[in-house]
Order: sequence, then C-alpha cells, then structure tokens
Amino acid sequence: MALTRFARVVRVSFARLPLLGDGRYLPAAPVHNVRDLWPGNTTAGARLARGSLTWAGYTHPVGPGQWDDPAFEPAFREGLLSFRWLRDLRAVGTDAARLKARALVDDWLHHPSQSPMALECGVIGARVAAWLGHYDFFAASASDAFRQRLMARILVEGRMIAALMPPEQPGWQGLAALKGLLAVAVAMPEYTGFLTRYRRYIDNVVESQVLPDGWHIERSPEVQLRALRELAEMRAMMQAVQHALPHSVALALDKMSPVLRAMRHGDGGLALFNGSHERSAALIDMVLSQATRTRVVASVMPDGGFVRMQAVRSLLLVDAGIPAPAPFDHNAHAGTLSFEFSCARQRLIVNCGGGVLPAWKDALRQTAAHAVVTVEGMSSAEFGEDGTVRRRPTHVGVEHAVAEGAHWLNLSHDGYHASAGATYYRRLYLSADGEVLRGEETLEGERELAFALRLHLHPSVTAVDALDGSILLSAGEQHWRFRAEGGVVSIEESVYSGGQVPCRTLQLVVQVEPAARMAEGGQEAGVEPAAPPPQGSTPLGDVPPGKIRQVVRWGLKREKLLLLT
Repeated sequence: MALTRFARVVRVSFARLPLLGDGRYLPAAPVHNVRDLWPGNTTAGARLARGSLTWAGYTHPVGPGQWDDPAFEPAFREGLLSFRWLRDLRAVGTDAARLKARALVDDWLHHPSQSPMALECGVIGARVAAWLGHYDFFAASASDAFRQRLMARILVEGRMIAALMPPEQPGWQGLAALKGLLAVAVAMPEYTGFLTRYRRYIDNVVESQVLPDGWHIERSPEVQLRALRELAEMRAMMQAVQHALPHSVALALDKMSPVLRAMRHGDGGLALFNGSHERSAALIDMVLSQATRTRVVASVMPDGGFVRMQAVRSLLLVDAGIPAPAPFDHNAHAGTLSFEFSCARQRLIVNCGGGVLPAWKDALRQTAAHAVVTVEGMSSAEFGEDGTVRRRPTHVGVEHAVAEGAHWLNLSHDGYHASAGATYYRRLYLSADGEVLRGEETLEGERELAFALRLHLHPSVTAVDALDGSILLSAGEQHWRFRAEGGVVSIEESVYSGGQVPCRTLQLVVQVEPAARMAEGGQEAGVEPAAPPPQGSTPLGDVPPGKIRQVVRWGLKREKLLLLT
C-alpha cells in the first residue's frame, strides 16, 4: 500500500510539470466538441454574474483571486472548484455572463486554487468536463492566447487524472473523474494514452458500484441519479466520436435506469431515502432519456434492498435493506424499514429527506427523521464522527406477497438488539384499490420498551383531530383518515428537506410507554389488523418464552367525503 501511494505521488508530480515539447502539438481548439447535456439555473447564473455563488445551501461572493477563501465550507468549495456552475452562466446566455465565465476561468489558469480539494480526481474530472462542455460558450470567441492557455491546462489536468487512477474517492465521484478523463481523450484524440487509461479502469469502477439489480451501492436515489448522469455523459461522448461504449457502462445504463424510475413518486420527483432530495422532474426525465431508450420500471430490487408496491394510483416504497457498506456509507441513513406513501401526484407520508448543512445532515440521518419506529429515542444505526456507519442492523427479513392486486409485506430487523435487546417487526398491507394502507409495528424483547411510531407528512398535507379519536389528513382534493391503537396518538411538528431549504411540516406520532403495553390481539380503537397474508407466508407466531411482545396497529383509509366524525 505504501509503495502504491508513493508511485501515485511520483506520477502526479510528473503530471504537474510544464508541458515542454508537448505544447507544440496542442490543438488550437477541441478536435471534437464535448457538449454539456444538462440545463442550468438562470436565477443562480444571474446571481453569479453579479459576483455571488450559491452552492450546497451556502452563498459567498466569488471572483478572481478568491478560490481559497478560508470561509468557504467544504461542500461549497467542492462546487466552486468543480466549475459545474458554468452551466448556470450559460443558461443566462448574455455577453456579461459569457465574460464572467471567461474571467473566472482565465483567473484559474493564471492562479489556480492551492486547496488539496482542487487535486481530488473527482473534482478535476468535473472541472475539465465543465470547461470542455462549455467551450463554445466562453472560449470559442476568446483570444488565441486565452484558448492556448486553456488547452494547455486541459492537457495538464487530463494528465493529473490519469496519474490519480484508479480513483481513491468512493462512489459517483470516481465516475466523475473517469468522465473528465474521457472528455480530454475526446477533445485531444492524438493523445491516445487518455482513452487507454479510461478503458483500463472504467470496468472495475462501474462494477464495484453497480449492484446486480441496478442499484448503486450507496442505496440513495439521489446518488443513483448522479451516477446515471455521469454514465449518460460518457455515452454521449462516445457516440460523438463513434467509439464503442464499454460493455460495463452500457450494462449499467440499462440496469440503473429502471431503478431510478421505480424510485419516483407520481409528481416525478425522487423518494427521500439515504440523503436524497426530490430534485427536478424535468432533469430526471432528461437524464433517463439520455441514458436509455426503454421505459422499464424495476419491479424487484433485492440487491439494493427496496420494495416497490403499487396499487392503482397509490405507491408504497419501502427501505428493506441494510445501510450501505464502507466506504460507501457516508450518505447512509438509519432508516431501515422506513417507507414513503403517495397517491397519484400527491405525497402523503414521507421521510424528512437529506440535510445540506452539516447540522441538518446529522439530524436527518437519525431514525426519528423517517417513517418508522424509534425505540427509547435511539436509532437503528449509529454514525461515527467521520460520517461512516459505526453500528447497523446485521439482518433484515423481507417477505412480499401479492394476491388479486393487494400487497402484503412482512419485515424485520435486529438493529435494536445490541442496544435494547429487541427485534423489530413491521407488517404492511396495501389494498388492491390503493385506498387502504394498514400497518402493524411489533417489538419483541426481554423487557417492555418505550417506543414511538413516527409518520412524517408532506408539507402539503394538513392534519386535524377528528371527534372520534381519528386524525383527518387533507391534501388538495384527497382526504385520508388515520387511526391507531396500542399507544397515544398526537400531531407534532416536523421538518421536511425535500428541497435545498428545510421547511416546517407535521408528523403523526403514536407513543408507547411500557405501562401502556397492549395485549396482542386488542382492538381498542377499532383499527382493523392487516388482512391475513396469502397462504404460504410466515406468521409471527406465538411469543417465545421469556420474551415480551408489544404491538401497535394503525390504518390509513381514503375518505370519499370530507367528514370530521
């Protein structure tokens, strides 16, 4: 390992040397155009043209000589140094925006950032791809001297990426590095080493990240989108120069696209698992159109550990997997067995989403920020100071059955066994017409435990106490009634981070204290248990000797008329 790192340092040192003789053979412009495929944000671009960049929830003034401001947060710095914001200036399209882009790039060429982050291969790859993808916008009409400096720097950056292979950054950033390397290979085909280097590493990187069912190993719909976007750009570059796409990339595009479609709600946005945000439905459509021509939706996702159940217009998405393994677990949430539920274009029950600012990110990773049970205020997984998962469930049980359009799902995990000596069981039922969702939450352990079922509501949903002890949910023209038994039901405040800025919302909480433990089989609040599963499924069975079982049942039913009683 030490020898490998030493060799990498040597290669990087040589890559950063002046071009010397190579400079005589630089093309005056990219031989083949590398087109950036994605739309920019005109509002962000106009703000940047005036000297202010907003990225990852932070806003700072930027301009020539300001690349290494110590006030920049790591997430903001990564966005600044990647130059992805060039597409926002391009979206503005004015001469002022073009000159702003050119001035910032030219300042980098003369005085590049000295931050170690600027030398991370994923950041370099994004930067080079952004320069080449927007060359026609900011460089084609520039002076010969500027274009010569730019092409020389692109060559050096390409050599840097090649020297840093294989990428040390786990996850989709490694794909960004290889995309940048491919962009240089396409723009400067006479330097054949770039394409050779790309083909040498692309298969291993893709195969290490894409699971057999098409899920990205990080198990995050947002990372799924980002990785698919990087691969789609590679495909476009290869098509532009009529090169054969590596088999691993072609296969990944075909397998990942159905998974991304499966994790969209009726409004077109992403489900909020493992740090995801809703994202733009138009952008998701565009990525999918660039990735594949088919419109297949994944129905079974055992490797990624998600279950998708659809009945008419209702959709239930469930996280039925163990958090991502190291080193891909920096975005993993303690949301095992959590779910999201929507009907048509209306989201009803959601997870709280992904935090952008560090404090929010840490808080929203906890189990309490998900539509699932929390036990004695603890999470089903714990995180270290470095952001990795320190403790996680080791076993998740999943049993899904479908009969005559109705869905039954039996789930379990042992994430609370080490901390509370309990196993968590969740049973969900979705009716064939999609208008009834029932759940049964069970803890089985050595002692009575305090626990709470939290069902977070989308901000567009209102909740009011009805006169019969139920809770009425209203969302546009939809009305749903919630009932629960086995605990105290309340409406509490919550937070929703489906966009870049968290906003207030509500949550339904069913709180269970040890003294209020319900005898199994009770029907105190008139909640019907989940319908019996089809023949062949495994029942929970009798309570084992020495164990205590605590049960909460709940139901959500669509109301045809708005009635409070």
